[in-house]
Amino acid sequence: MILTFDDVITEAEHATIMEAVRNAEFVDGKATAGWAARGVKNNTQVKGGSTATKTVNEIVLNALRRSEEFRAGTQPKQLHSLLISRYEPGMDYGYHVDNAMMGRDVQWRTDISMTLFLNHPDDYDGGELSFESGSGDFRFKRNPRSIIAYPSTTLHRVMPVTRGERIVVVAWIHSLVRDAGVREMLYDLTTIRNNIFKRSGKCREFDLAAKTYTNLLRQYAEP
Repeated sequence: MILTFDDVITEAEHATIMEAVRNAEFVDGKATAGWAARGVKNNTQVKGGSTATKTVNEIVLNALRRSEEFRAGTQPKQLHSLLISRYEPGMDYGYHVDNAMMGRDVQWRTDISMTLFLNHPDDYDGGELSFESGSGDFRFKRNPRSIIAYPSTTLHRVMPVTRGERIVVVAWIHSLVRDAGVREMLYDLTTIRNNIFKRSGKCREFDLAAKTYTNLLRQYAEP
């Protein structure tokens, strides 16, 4: 399941991130790619451990904690391996699957990959986030402050940028629920439960939906 979330960070937070990015040092993005992906990764990213990375990590983490919809869709246990990536004309990232485990001192599973878009889609040509599927490719180019989240098992790429620059934050989520199908059911149940409550309050149907959600989470969650 591919999920999109709009206006995840505030305009003030976005301005702070963009200021940090403007003053940051960028390095070759191949440094954080797996052995196979290095051959198809062609971008730059903010140097790891920098002040900019720490600032952005704190802002994004706080924003995701605020977003009930994001938490419902991803069931996050740990956000990790955050990167700030830049694509200029001629740069792209060929088809790849993200590493199953990431981290240095502590290894985290990558259940969900996410991209936070920072600049407007009119600022650059190309640069779509593209997913391979049996019925063709699906391509996304989102407005600033929005997030796209998708299973890390997905074969995906970033199309070549031909004009301007594409600036994004990417990160990975170790989810409490590793199975993408179960996460989708939990997300659907959250929507059903909340809509019942808005329409009818705490009624019998709400209680049954809440019970099913809670017991499904109890069965599959890995704290």
